[in-house]
Amino acid sequence: AGKMMESTGGPYLNTAAVTSPVGIARLLQMTFGCATFSLVAHQGGFSAAYGTFCMFVWTFCFAVTVFVVTCEFTHLHSCLSISWGNFTAAFAMLATLMSVTAAVIYPLYFVQLECYPIGCEVRDFRIAASVFAGLLFFAYASEVFLTRAKPGQVTSYMATVSGLLKIVQAFVACIIFGALVNDSQYGKYVATQWCVAVYSFCFVVTVVVVAFSVTGKTALPWFPFERSVVIYTFGAVLLYVSAAVIWPVFCFDSKYGSPRRPGLCAKGKCPWDSQLVVAIFTYVNLLLYVVDLAYSQRIRFISHL
Repeated sequence: AGKMMESTGGPYLNTAAVTSPVGIARLLQMTFGCATFSLVAHQGGFSAAYGTFCMFVWTFCFAVTVFVVTCEFTHLHSCLSISWGNFTAAFAMLATLMSVTAAVIYPLYFVQLECYPIGCEVRDFRIAASVFAGLLFFAYASEVFLTRAKPGQVTSYMATVSGLLKIVQAFVACIIFGALVNDSQYGKYVATQWCVAVYSFCFVVTVVVVAFSVTGKTALPWFPFERSVVIYTFGAVLLYVSAAVIWPVFCFDSKYGSPRRPGLCAKGKCPWDSQLVVAIFTYVNLLLYVVDLAYSQRIRFISHL
């Protein structure tokens, strides 16, 4: 009977999930995240779309981090039909990007040095929330730094530079889409509609690549995943080059658009501003895809040594 009581599967709880450097980073994420949205909800306050976005970021990241820590601590992740390493690496990168965005937006719109008209207590709560929002970003960035692929290490695709760049590319595309729907007048010309098609196609395929990685469907014998991703990245570079040439011409050339910001344009509702944001982030994503392609080639080169 004594032998029947013995455990043969090892410890039920994984203490390394909370004592390892990555585990400690996740505990800090939970602490800072909870502190941030609690301060805002209790007294700091938020309003409009950008305030709602910040609250969504903090609550969403907190909930997923609690889920990750719980699964690792109890070994429940072994019951899930996903690639856990890819999932946690992808989420850490996404949370880093979302938290740094919220850490910039909230103080920009809600923090002021004077007490009038919101009152000193509300001001202090907002400043404290902004500090914790900044600490939250560093906590997620530290996880990305700790879990990223080291040279010569066999690791999850999403933990490699190429995998992490996929998350950044998709995030930048979301910023582009946000600017496009904010009265960018992209429907005026077929050429600018082509640019929107480029952004949409590359975003969808990038999300599909991430989804395949997270769900562990990259090792299918009939589908050469790595080769397909490299070919797609090369195609994305060419498509973004075309958009990087076409968009500025049809938005800022005097023949089609306006080289300078119109004087009577209202702040926040000016098509020229949205067009400029799209142009800037088109070049950002082009650079990201070029770096991604270069790194993909480097991986293939090293693997053949």
